[in-house]
Amino acid sequence: MKIYSDFAGRRTRQIVGDVAAVVAIALWIWFGVTVFQLVHGLASWGVQMEEAGAGFADTMTDIGDTLGGVPLIGPGIRVPFDGASGAGAALEEAGRSQQEAVLQLATTLGIGIPLVPVLTILAVWLVPRILFIRRAGRATAVSQADAGMELLALRALATQKLSKIVEIDPDALGAWRRGEPQTVRRLAQLELRAAGVRLRDD
Repeated sequence: MKIYSDFAGRRTRQIVGDVAAVVAIALWIWFGVTVFQLVHGLASWGVQMEEAGAGFADTMTDIGDTLGGVPLIGPGIRVPFDGASGAGAALEEAGRSQQEAVLQLATTLGIGIPLVPVLTILAVWLVPRILFIRRAGRATAVSQADAGMELLALRALATQKLSKIVEIDPDALGAWRRGEPQTVRRLAQLELRAAGVRLRDD
């Protein structure tokens, strides 16, 4: 598997592109994690609310239990404390709901903010890199086959720019049909170079 081009200029651009893409992806992921942590920090209000509500409810329940034991007047005195305990329980539930809402928001922002940029980077960078690796691998395999040079030369005639083909031979197709070794080789080299592959004896 050939990851980088055999030609220095293109190989340098590929390496720089790989490093830039990886750094950019890492920065976006770091930014997403930072946003998650900042937003999730707001859940501390919910924690405090839950703890305060739970503590208030427990206190009111204890007071109500204590006063409820007083003969004759106990049941009547207990009623407002039971109501206050219910209010504390509602505050506790509100604190839990706030924490869940903040967690959901933090998760959505933490994933959503870097998602589009990372997917864009992968589409712009990774897809062409995979296509290059596949093309370079196929070109290398073809160049090592028995009639590989002829096949590569034919592909060059079909896909390469006409100006480059004419530079090799004004009658490149005729030379290919006649099997002229020098022209066939130069055409094959043209196709291999486009794939980022250098012949071993170049």
